Amino acid sequence: MAGASISITAEIRSERVERAFTRLVGVMDNTTPVMAAIGTGLVGSTHRRFVSQTAPGGEAWAPLLPDYAAVKRGSRILTASGRLRDSINSRPSRDEVRVGTNTIYAAVHQFGGTIKPKKASHLVFRLASGLVLAKSVTIPARPFLGIDGEDEEMIADTVFGFLERHLPNRP
Repeated sequence: MAGASISITAEIRSERVERAFTRLVGVMDNTTPVMAAIGTGLVGSTHRRFVSQTAPGGEAWAPLLPDYAAVKRGSRILTASGRLRDSINSRPSRDEVRVGTNTIYAAVHQFGGTIKPKKASHLVFRLASGLVLAKSVTIPARPFLGIDGEDEEMIADTVFGFLERHLPNRP
């Protein structure tokens, strides 16, 4: 993996999900297949956030500045090339599933931040109004990674589905 990666730990506070995981660990020695299925679902919901341009929980991402939107390739936020969206992946293991990206600019979009030049006196870029020289640029947070209520339901349904297949005659 080159570049940087971001990691967000989510604690699921759903009794239904907790109950499902407790039962699952009791019947499966290796829960990697369940974690893989959950990871696939979370990658899918993250991709849908790029379409809806919303954070986990449904809050709309901060809009683009009009001067930038006028010269940006495509109208969707965070999808000029699709590289960030397409880099979202999952890595399941026995005890967890990690969903994220190693795209170097992912963290500034997830959390927001200020970009300053490293070696030059100014940042230089082109907007609709022309060439811009700036000492810094502030990027608003546009969270795309995370778990919302729908994701919690998907996780519970996935775990209960595995339980039903492993314990078909038990309530």
